[in-house]
Amino acid sequence: MFAFIVQRLFQAIAVMLVVAFISFTLFQFVGDPINNMVGQDATDEQRDALRELLGLNDPIPLQFAKFVGNTLVGNFGTSFRLGLPVGEIIAQRLPATLELVFVSGILALAIGIPMGVYTGLNRNAWLSKVFLTVSLVGISLPTFLIGILLILVFGVWLGWLPTFGRQGTVTVGGWETSFLTAKGWSHIIMPAITLALFQLTLIMRLVRAEMLEVLRTDYIKFARARGLTNRAINYGHALKNTLVPVITIMGLQIGSLLAFSIITETVFAWPGMGLLILQAIQFVDIPVMSTYLVLIAMFFVMINLIVDLLYYVVDPRLRVETKGAAH
Repeated sequence: MFAFIVQRLFQAIAVMLVVAFISFTLFQFVGDPINNMVGQDATDEQRDALRELLGLNDPIPLQFAKFVGNTLVGNFGTSFRLGLPVGEIIAQRLPATLELVFVSGILALAIGIPMGVYTGLNRNAWLSKVFLTVSLVGISLPTFLIGILLILVFGVWLGWLPTFGRQGTVTVGGWETSFLTAKGWSHIIMPAITLALFQLTLIMRLVRAEMLEVLRTDYIKFARARGLTNRAINYGHALKNTLVPVITIMGLQIGSLLAFSIITETVFAWPGMGLLILQAIQFVDIPVMSTYLVLIAMFFVMINLIVDLLYYVVDPRLRVETKGAAH
């Protein structure tokens, strides 16, 4: 296990360096940030002085080396648009995105797995057909349309929930959270449902397919022949063996939620990382864009490592194979 973790950490470092270099290099060709930072009346001397101050005259490899060195010590540079440290800006926006992704992931798992199990065990029930129809809608409709429909129904017509923004937050230990007030929950529920709907339907269909396949295997037939109850077979054996692909997909989807929550945050004016990166792209804010991509890559690497470790917890066959290879 220790060797496995060390190997994964070395791979993670290599991936982070490659992602950092690619993102930093690409952003050198998206435009000149100096044009957005100074007025039209600025002289060439003023432009050159600002370019020199920001280090934009240095060769690309030197700029990248400085970026990596500063990142290792927690210095992500200064935003061209806001003139504030990038680390400070991200620290203000990251809690909103992480909480939105957390609630969305919990909703997707808490609803998607039971729906998948039910539709797998009761294929011909009318409720299973309803669930499958809902899953088709969740997969087919784009995220922005789902968000707009939720705003129209629950925000405009019924007036039950606020339609935009993030309010009712409480600061605990430097972390601004929406979880401690009813107003905070009222603001997060619609964006979370919008972001979770696609993941929910994906998990439901995956669990259903895996349950149908596992229930046809020989060891399930043997368990029935031994006289085990349906509850023990369905939940103690069949469901447990469907969790490995579910863990894989959910790990990837959590990373996708972090990276692609931009649409949901834009629809609901949610002050998270999505709006920040959109504004950074419009302003050619290279430090913010580079830091954002490196941060997302770090989350993907961490999630994949956690998923790999969870395999050992869920699937005992992997532990047996690892011990056999060691011997």
